[in-house]
Amino acid sequence: MIAGGSLLRHHAFKFVPFFATFLVAGACAGSGKHPALDASGEDSAGGGASTGGTSGGGGAMGGATGSGATGSGGATATGGSTSTAPASDVPIIVVDQFGYLPGSEKIAVIRDPQTGFDSTTDFTPGSQYSLVDSASGAQVFTAAPTAWNSGAIHAQSGDKAYWFDFTSVQTPGSYYVLDIEKNQRSPAFRIASDVYKPVLRHALRTYFYQRVGQAKQPPYAEAAWADGASHVGALQDHNARRYDAKTDATTERDIWGGWYDAGDYNKYTGWTASYVVEMLQAYEENPAAFGDDFGIPESGNGVSDILDEARWGLEYLARLQSDDGSLLSVVGEASASPPSTATGQTVYGTANTSGTLAAAAAFAAGARVFAKVTNADFATLAAALATRASNAFAWAEANPAVFFKNNDSASGTSGLASGQQEVDATGLSMIRLKAAVQMFRLTSDATYSAIVDSLYAQTNFIRTTFVYPFEVDRQDALLYYADTPGATAAVSNDIRAKYKAGTTTGSDNLPAHTTSKDPYLAYMKDYVWGSNSTKSNQGNLFWAMVTHAIDTTQDATMKRIAERYIHYIHGVNPLGLVYLSNMSSAGATRSVNEFFHTWFADGSAKWDRVGVSTYGPAPGFLTGGPNPSYTLDSCCPSGCSSAAFNAKCDVSAVTPPLGQPAMKSYLDFNGNWPQDSWSVTENSCGYQIAYVRLLSKFLQ
Repeated sequence: MIAGGSLLRHHAFKFVPFFATFLVAGACAGSGKHPALDASGEDSAGGGASTGGTSGGGGAMGGATGSGATGSGGATATGGSTSTAPASDVPIIVVDQFGYLPGSEKIAVIRDPQTGFDSTTDFTPGSQYSLVDSASGAQVFTAAPTAWNSGAIHAQSGDKAYWFDFTSVQTPGSYYVLDIEKNQRSPAFRIASDVYKPVLRHALRTYFYQRVGQAKQPPYAEAAWADGASHVGALQDHNARRYDAKTDATTERDIWGGWYDAGDYNKYTGWTASYVVEMLQAYEENPAAFGDDFGIPESGNGVSDILDEARWGLEYLARLQSDDGSLLSVVGEASASPPSTATGQTVYGTANTSGTLAAAAAFAAGARVFAKVTNADFATLAAALATRASNAFAWAEANPAVFFKNNDSASGTSGLASGQQEVDATGLSMIRLKAAVQMFRLTSDATYSAIVDSLYAQTNFIRTTFVYPFEVDRQDALLYYADTPGATAAVSNDIRAKYKAGTTTGSDNLPAHTTSKDPYLAYMKDYVWGSNSTKSNQGNLFWAMVTHAIDTTQDATMKRIAERYIHYIHGVNPLGLVYLSNMSSAGATRSVNEFFHTWFADGSAKWDRVGVSTYGPAPGFLTGGPNPSYTLDSCCPSGCSSAAFNAKCDVSAVTPPLGQPAMKSYLDFNGNWPQDSWSVTENSCGYQIAYVRLLSKFLQ
């Protein structure tokens, strides 16, 4: 076996063409799996339980309606007749279906669709709306709805909209919003201080279900999603071989662990490292949100479960590290449903500088955070991680331009994983910047601060004062550098000043809220592949003002705005859809029923769709979100290898997401090639941690 090492603990493909390119705001381009890439190719946006039941998708969104208060209605998809008595499958009054914190802003949005698949629905709200106590039926608050922007049509959603503000109600309980005259009501929701606790639990537990080489068995897995350990058979993760030497036993490495990166099972070193760093940041920013009771195998060990999850990722990264400090770049895994039935060979790509630097950042962050944990095992681990971080960074400095492109015909790597993890020279310099920040935070060594000082002005927000959600990782790294004792004062001051200016004066940030650009209250300029992750990072962008005490006079405003992006994910959107899978047990009336994932595959008798399959997918997965750039595969309409595949090119079956306003460019579906649903509904560990990090800010 080639030396690689592991840390302290041991464990009890279906290939799809992911390539699609697009451009975002003239600067963000990407391909395939993790599309929120900047022009350098770096994963700059950070990415890279119930059983069965019906959570409701309804109408053009697909699926059955859920329990609880009925969704307010509208006509079905394009082609229906105009009606002022909406049917139950088009939501009219949309709210956060889990609920609201007592002291938080609470605004229900009333929809009157004008363009898009639901445009045949007409709705003019009544003159009075009430907040109704679900238990007693008492109307506890009544007010008139107010028209957004004097009744204008909002281009991104295609809707006219109205607001019903019931922020003043703070009494805990279960409620719904009622249009008294039209007898339309919202889904039921709670007002409570712990309203998001079960939601966060489900969301973080998705990483347990994504673990490679981990048996998912009760009591940690619910019976509906129980499965054995995956990728632990012959010539799989314990005996993985180099991609170009599949029959050469001398290339074997034991590289079990890590997470299925998304709806595929492959593992990408740089992206895995970024998830670890963000988990650690989420913990540091609000440790109280993450207890030791999330129901994973490590629960009850006296350590926060998000740190246990980060450890799982770090131990995997350690197995990728060679004695010289470098890390393997990518691991290609076989696919099957359930994952434990995958039997194909595991292969890996050789070391690269970008993956090694990203891992150095993760090792350094882990070493620093774990050293503070009151646990002897974590203290030992912290010391080992510090050594690994130093070795990885040193190798990268000595080998500054080692590139490895996977799944690239020109490089001879076709079929090795799916998404392209490699970056260009600019992307590499940004990963080096982030690694240097983490090394400096760990060591206080001026060698690393000098690297940060030499690179920081290359970031977009320093060059242009443009703070935006596609580069939250770089922005966060510099903000943390500015907070670190010993950082160069002039550089720190510049970082803080530029971040404040970009956040408070940039037209897409605070001014977009003060001028109410979005009737759904979660403004975002560009909707692209992975838009739900971008929404989450837009919220994280605002909360960073609080974390780093940039301007404490605006903390309350920043918190209020950040929370709006959570409400969007939880149903305050034109689809009235909770963009998390199978969440009826946590209180959602209308949540995601299906999404692109190899385990929860299209046609699976057990896991395909809530209310149709025996169980549907596991709960809590954040899907990609509305994507107006969605298209059928380029082989359509008649070049998809067979009549059966050509039949899947039916445009009407994917409208929506085709031909819709940006915020309606979504369908609750999981069709494989040539429908290519992954650009709309696929999950990603990167999407997930962006959401988890934001949601955790609203737990105590």
